[in-house]
Amino acid sequence: MRIGCLGLGNMGQPMAGKLLDGGHELWVCDISEDALRPLLERQARRAASAKELADTCDTIIVSLPTLEIFRHVLAGPDGLLAGRAIKTLVNTCTVGVVFIREIEAACTAAGVTVIDAPISGGVAGARAGTLATMVSGNLERVSDLMPVLRLWGPTIVVAGDRPGAAQIMKLTNNMLCAVALVATSEAMTMSGKAGIPDEAMLQILNAGTGRNFATTHIFPGAVLPRTFDFGATIEILMKDVNLAIEQGEELGVPMWVSQAVRLVLKHGVFQGRAQQDMSRVVEIIEEGTRK
Repeated sequence: MRIGCLGLGNMGQPMAGKLLDGGHELWVCDISEDALRPLLERQARRAASAKELADTCDTIIVSLPTLEIFRHVLAGPDGLLAGRAIKTLVNTCTVGVVFIREIEAACTAAGVTVIDAPISGGVAGARAGTLATMVSGNLERVSDLMPVLRLWGPTIVVAGDRPGAAQIMKLTNNMLCAVALVATSEAMTMSGKAGIPDEAMLQILNAGTGRNFATTHIFPGAVLPRTFDFGATIEILMKDVNLAIEQGEELGVPMWVSQAVRLVLKHGVFQGRAQQDMSRVVEIIEEGTRK
């Protein structure tokens, strides 16, 4: 297939690389030359704008950091919907149901099918090809895209035949990840203050009922070595938490724990940590302890 990729950040770049591994003709567009270079060196072709990408490719995969950027590259004067070739838009971003409905309406009016395909597994999963993909939308088109989605990882779950169902799956997942990160940060800070070595505490957590993604991946990989390089920012995590709380409240679900987690993340943003790696949440807890 000839596929276009718009947005080559921490997740988008390795995901685009997997498409090259699968033998697809790849066109790429990003404002960062550093992000483009590794793919261009592998014979991907550059599109100078979102419109040029959509003039060239009928299937375009989008991986962008904010809703505002997404809106601009979709419907702006030089955006995707101004292109002549685009037929399918594959969204891999966590954007929430309301936004998916908004872009689906705009795309439908332009004759473009939206396939919602948010992913989970972090930067390491994108590089390793072990991501989990949640997908919803036109089931015939989803079936056509399965060989592409499998290049990102073996786990693909179809949530339904309308865009938006996959977003609810993803927000549920990310909310639990955020809760686990904040709770693990509190637990590990508490045990550390009591004099228990971090490695020993993680060993028992991962062999017991406290095991979660933060104890198995974020802490051993990014916190204990103090590299803080998990790959997603606190700002992005807070965006996902905000969307999850909005979705829960719309469905009449009390989001008490989620609200508490959001307060921790907001405190980090107020400290100037918005662009820091999400693994640095532990420093917010550490700095709040009594001496």
